[in-house]
Amino acid sequence: MSLRKHSSAIGFTLVELIIAISIISLAVAGVMLALTTAVRSSSEPVVQDQALAIAKSLLEEIESMPFTYCDPNDPAVYTATSAAGCTTPEVLGPELGETRYSPTNPFNNVNDYNGFNTATDSLPGIRDVTGTLISGLSAYNASVTITPTALGSVPATASLLISVTVTGPGNVSVTVEGYRTMYAPNSV
Repeated sequence: MSLRKHSSAIGFTLVELIIAISIISLAVAGVMLALTTAVRSSSEPVVQDQALAIAKSLLEEIESMPFTYCDPNDPAVYTATSAAGCTTPEVLGPELGETRYSPTNPFNNVNDYNGFNTATDSLPGIRDVTGTLISGLSAYNASVTITPTALGSVPATASLLISVTVTGPGNVSVTVEGYRTMYAPNSV
């Protein structure tokens, strides 16, 4: 009886090892490419979300302002039944000297915001109503257009379409719109 030793080596040959390393390298490269693409494009939604938040905030600020026949500083603001009854009738755009940031002569009516544009303003970037630049928002700009627009049975003289457009880094642009009606023309 002869004893034969069976030598069964457990492991990989050099060729098998090189093929396995090559396959794993290709898989890792594919995953890294996908992650790089995802990370690179993930900043755009943040910019878009921030632009949307700025636009909504400015729209809410504008919609909360009075919408009257007369400028709120006009003595007839509480009694006028039309723009003809005002010393200073409200028109689209700010009255002389009014700015969004003025502590003494600020925007005081929805109409005053028409044409407001931080990109062409003397104070660019997104600022609070005191004119203080909001940290991290210097690369964003906002513009406002207000258009008299009939809304169902409400005439164009008593209804405004407010469009707020905010642009941010990477040419991201967001526009929000809202309506403001003159439901209490003598309420300031």
